[in-house]
Amino acid sequence: MIVLVEGVSDKAAVEALARRRGLDLGAQGISVVSIGGSRSVNRTLRRLNSNQPAMKLAGLCDSAEQSMFRVALERADPSAKLYVCEADLEEELIRAMGPDRVEEVVAQLGELNSFRSFQKQPAQRGRPVAAQLRRFLGTHSGRKALYARALVEAAEESAIPSPLDRLVNDLLGGWKP
Repeated sequence: MIVLVEGVSDKAAVEALARRRGLDLGAQGISVVSIGGSRSVNRTLRRLNSNQPAMKLAGLCDSAEQSMFRVALERADPSAKLYVCEADLEEELIRAMGPDRVEEVVAQLGELNSFRSFQKQPAQRGRPVAAQLRRFLGTHSGRKALYARALVEAAEESAIPSPLDRLVNDLLGGWKP
C-alpha cells in the first residue's frame, strides 16, 4: 500500500498520527510517499508503477489539487481512496486546534518570539491570527514538517483534521483498496 501526499509536512503528519495510534506503517507494508507537490503525481505514479505494477494506493491532497490527484490515482488504481483537505493540512490543523493552542505549540518549540516579530511585519498586521500562523509555518525550510508533526502530537483527539483522521483510521482498520 502506498499513500501519496503532496509534501514532507503531510508525510510527517500521517506518520505522526499513525505512531500516535499505534500503527507501525512499515510493519504493515504501508509507505507514505511525499511527491514534492501535486504537479508530480503522474510522474511519481509512473516511477512507482515501474517498480510495483500491482500497487494499492491512497492519497492525501489539498482541495485545489483534488481533480488532478483523483484522475491520476484512479488511472493507476481504480479502488484508490482520496482524502482531501479544505485548503491544506496546516490550515486544517490550525482551524481544528484553534490559534491559541497552536501558539502554545509554537511557544513549546521556542519560536514564540519569532512568531511575535513575524506578526509585526507590515504584510501581517491586521490579518487574523490563524492566517498569520499558517503563513509563519511556511517561512523557513523544514518548519512545516516540524509543525505538522508537533501539532498532530499536541492535538486533542477531537482536533485531528477529518481527512487525516479518516486516512489513518482506514489504515488502522486494515483497509486494502
